[in-house]
Amino acid sequence: MRSDTDHTKLLYKIAKAYFEDKLTYQAIGTRFGFSRMKVARLLAQAEAEKIVQIIIAPIEDEKIELERQLEAIFGLYEAVVVQPAAYDNASISEALGPAAARALLRCLTGKEVVGLTWGRTLLSVVNALPPRNWPAMSVVQTVGGLGKFDSETYGADLVRRTAQSFRCKSFIIPAPGILRSRMACEALKSESQISGVVSLAASADILMIGIGKLTEDAYLVEEGLVTLEEFQQLKSMGAVGEILGRFFDANGCPIYHEIDSRIIGLDLDQIRSAPRVIAVAGGDKKVRAIRGALNAKLVKVLVTDDRTAVKLLTSVNGS
Repeated sequence: MRSDTDHTKLLYKIAKAYFEDKLTYQAIGTRFGFSRMKVARLLAQAEAEKIVQIIIAPIEDEKIELERQLEAIFGLYEAVVVQPAAYDNASISEALGPAAARALLRCLTGKEVVGLTWGRTLLSVVNALPPRNWPAMSVVQTVGGLGKFDSETYGADLVRRTAQSFRCKSFIIPAPGILRSRMACEALKSESQISGVVSLAASADILMIGIGKLTEDAYLVEEGLVTLEEFQQLKSMGAVGEILGRFFDANGCPIYHEIDSRIIGLDLDQIRSAPRVIAVAGGDKKVRAIRGALNAKLVKVLVTDDRTAVKLLTSVNGS
């Protein structure tokens, strides 16, 4: 018949062996004559009986609590909050880029398919990527070309530069992102070299995306990819933001517009189904768009600035 004192001493010894002596389950089992499974059960019991008490020492960083709240409220795998030097668009992008690059790198083993979008913030991410030698990796464009082809923020260029940094394969969609007509779009999507790249993007392990706002100074509007008439239509339909030219409202519901039939790239369902979607976005004007994307469950990892994080949390608590 076992003695409670003897059992408590056993739990204590096993806990010491694991946490202080750093022995494996196998080594502890051999030492005490138990299976690895029983060692695991005894360690769990030691914790339940307060023989083992794990204390996580706090660190002085207010952003950690913002990150934890964002993760809990929006069901994120991870939130990364940074404090930029200033809150203009350039400063925010400059701060978000390196943080997003680190969030991407720690997920990579060198064998993944990584999908990239385009834009100023994504340019900051690409600029922060260190060189690697990952020939088994693929970097793929997720939507056709948007904006000026010779711009630093052009999607195809960002894909090529990322592939150069990682010394891996790149796959480009050789077509505009938004066509002038549905017929032209359907014709191009039927081409195997285009449909094949889009299919590869749909199977990506990780998507690195930006989130676009829907305002008169939004990039798609400024570049004429969305006309002022279409902009007004989208606003009247409740659109607050877009990802890859696919629009959604504040609740995350998709806004189906004629533009959708002219886009060569992933749709919202394909984005949502990706195993890991890292969204990089911040700034006052993007709060509604970011919140809509979070409500739509399009994002699994959010990299944003501290002021935007507070506003996202306030909007939830105040609703």
